[in-house]
Amino acid sequence: MELHIALQKNFGSFTLDVDSTLHGNRIGLFGPSGSGKSTLVSLIAGLQQAESGRILLDGDLLYDTNRRINVSPDKRRIGIIFQRPHLFPHLNVKNNLLYGFKRSTAGNRTIDFDTLADVLRISHLLDRGVNNLSGGEKQRVAIGRAVLSNPRLLLMDEPLSGLDDTLRFQIISYLKSACEIFAIPYFFISHSILEMRLMTDQVLSIEQGRIIEETTPEHLSRIHMGLNPAGYVNLLKLASSYQLEDMRVYLWGNAELFISGKNDQPDSLFELSSKDIILFKRHPEAISARNLLQCVVTGIFESGGKVGIELGCGDERLVAEVVHQVVGELDIVVGSTVFAAIKASAFRRLG
Repeated sequence: MELHIALQKNFGSFTLDVDSTLHGNRIGLFGPSGSGKSTLVSLIAGLQQAESGRILLDGDLLYDTNRRINVSPDKRRIGIIFQRPHLFPHLNVKNNLLYGFKRSTAGNRTIDFDTLADVLRISHLLDRGVNNLSGGEKQRVAIGRAVLSNPRLLLMDEPLSGLDDTLRFQIISYLKSACEIFAIPYFFISHSILEMRLMTDQVLSIEQGRIIEETTPEHLSRIHMGLNPAGYVNLLKLASSYQLEDMRVYLWGNAELFISGKNDQPDSLFELSSKDIILFKRHPEAISARNLLQCVVTGIFESGGKVGIELGCGDERLVAEVVHQVVGELDIVVGSTVFAAIKASAFRRLG
């Protein structure tokens, strides 16, 4: 997908002024509340009009004030998933799903209804009224309705912010599966760095109506590490495991990780804060933490007054966070060996 946006929109004391050309299928727009994210989504979708500018999607001109072109929202083939599901209360699940599908032209109907229902795991809900759905089920139906409109671009305006963590990471799985299986490029809007990590390959950072940086989710995580209460969040996809008393033991590269609790799911995603990794210069004689990994320092970076230490643990990678004094006290340099201690209770399962 190629999306070119050069738009100016004024709201009294606030002005949105962006000019960027995006290439890719998993693009994020990151910024705090009030930075202009939702306004930009509305302009791309055609729900609002800019005072000046132009929008091109894959070479098709959708909006141009100089040429007085403004393609109507229903002709742009751009789907939207909002923070709230906004389902039609007088229609059951099946008819909500078919709403956009019936309004797309026959030549654009490439997505199979039954396949999508299976991907989103809503086949058993088709005859149910939408008022009899859980929050997660409603959001899955909203996703399905947007995807079945057969869009060439899907805009997601903070679709996860109204959900608790358990539902949020379930919905992420459904979103990614649907977009990957049906090859739908998307523009994902959020103020969550973790969501950017899980959903996007490249990110536009927006502040006060201006695009300030085009970067990667990884770089975004690092530059915000020192300012984020959770530090840098290590994401670990773990599979092979066995139960050992009150801990689950996972194979991680050439090592084993001991994690508190019981979990019988074959694949699990865990987060581990950089703040929960304690570094030692030498192997400690005794320690209460269940995990002790011998690692090599592969990189060092600064962020918000803190120092991030990149660790190579066999073929796997972690980022630990320390204060500046520790770097000198432990003589931490690229290539040096350190021991990383992690409590079994420090890991948090996401999905």
